[in-house]
Amino acid sequence: MAREKIRIKKIDNLTARQVTFSKRRRGIIKKANELSILCDADVALIIFSATGKLFEFSSSSMRDILGRYNLHASNINKMMGPPSPYHQLENCNLSRLSKEVEDKTKQLRQMRGEDLEGLNLEELQRLEKSLESGLSRVSEKKGECVMSQISSLEKRGSELVDENRRLREQLVTLEMAKTMALKEAVETESATTNVSSYDSAAPIEDDFSDTSLKLGLPSWE
Repeated sequence: MAREKIRIKKIDNLTARQVTFSKRRRGIIKKANELSILCDADVALIIFSATGKLFEFSSSSMRDILGRYNLHASNINKMMGPPSPYHQLENCNLSRLSKEVEDKTKQLRQMRGEDLEGLNLEELQRLEKSLESGLSRVSEKKGECVMSQISSLEKRGSELVDENRRLREQLVTLEMAKTMALKEAVETESATTNVSSYDSAAPIEDDFSDTSLKLGLPSWE
């Protein structure tokens, strides 16, 4: 079964990051030492931790190796000729921007509560004041969002009340129409019943008169 490839990204947990740094630092120093022994190479390794602590390894004298490196870099620069004013300005701006990025990155880590080991009391107090100011602005923004949500809910509640009132008025109108229709139906049915009763009663009186005449009884009229 193939080993799962580990995704390389910054470790957020401070403790885990420090443990990983310690293990990997020892590992890379071990590899550098093996490279110098196996290949008879001059190897120099310089490591700065996130807190600025220096770690180094050299297969021989670090000063001699760095001297050889500086000499090699100087020879390359001579072969390339003097840098133009434009390149000098560009390098200066690049160095300044790199320093600003490094400072801002370190400041951001400190605001997250990381890399606080090298700070003195005054620096910690400034950091605390900055965090309190930021927290105050966050609280104000949160309050504005809450008030906006409350206003929206109140507006929606008012709309629901108006809609409920309209529905009640429509229901009352429908009930009144239903009552009027039922009343008219009852009156119509009652009138029809009365007319039918009158029509059925008239022939009975005529039959009674005819029977009286046949029997020789006096008429009631």
